[in-house]
Amino acid sequence: MKLIVGLGNPGAQYEQTRHNAGFMAVDLLAQRHASGQIPKSRFHAVTLDAIIGTEKVLLMKPTKYMNLSGQSVGEAIRFYKLDPNEDLLVLVDDIALPVGFIRVRKNGSAGGHNGLTDIDRLLGGADYPRIRIGVGNVPKFMNQSDWVLSKFMKEEHGDVDRSLKAAADATECLLDEGVTKAMNAFNTKLVKPKPEPKSEPKKVSPKQSDSKSDTKSNKENTSTQPGSNTEMENKNVN
Repeated sequence: MKLIVGLGNPGAQYEQTRHNAGFMAVDLLAQRHASGQIPKSRFHAVTLDAIIGTEKVLLMKPTKYMNLSGQSVGEAIRFYKLDPNEDLLVLVDDIALPVGFIRVRKNGSAGGHNGLTDIDRLLGGADYPRIRIGVGNVPKFMNQSDWVLSKFMKEEHGDVDRSLKAAADATECLLDEGVTKAMNAFNTKLVKPKPEPKSEPKKVSPKQSDSKSDTKSNKENTSTQPGSNTEMENKNVN
């Protein structure tokens, strides 16, 4: 038995928000592998039984709020006598990754995520695999709570769909071939955009003639001499 947990907040007001990316990824796995099944309420969570590849899997979405996610995970782990390192996979949102990107990790710190923090507390450690789903950096004009509880913007929907598909594909790969194979296959390198080169002011060629007529002409036409260029800086708040 493998336990696949998507993290999020219950309730219609939180649907399609950034903090519910884990829920959305589990929903996609349910569409692929548990279509037509009736969800059950167990372990303070909505659960579905599925077969992914050759593995029997329990898909889970906790019905407690995010900061109490560990209760559901802990109950299921103890009931099925699972080893978190081998039998647990958590799908979770990550503000450190751009929208459209995922990261498969064998283990790691909670990184300030309340759901992972509570799971770590209930399990007594962070030695379990997780797939982080990028939801974008917090803009400078927003606090983190407002950002993760906001819905994805219309122009992000294509990237969101791509990342959710990648998270589901990575889950299937991890179950079939192991976490190392999934990491190698899905952890693409982030390439930071190169800064645009700064434009330099045009240099004015010195006049070649020292005649009085040239000097007079220069004095009379100073308005035509090129001035300094003003650079506009495009600040990306994301």
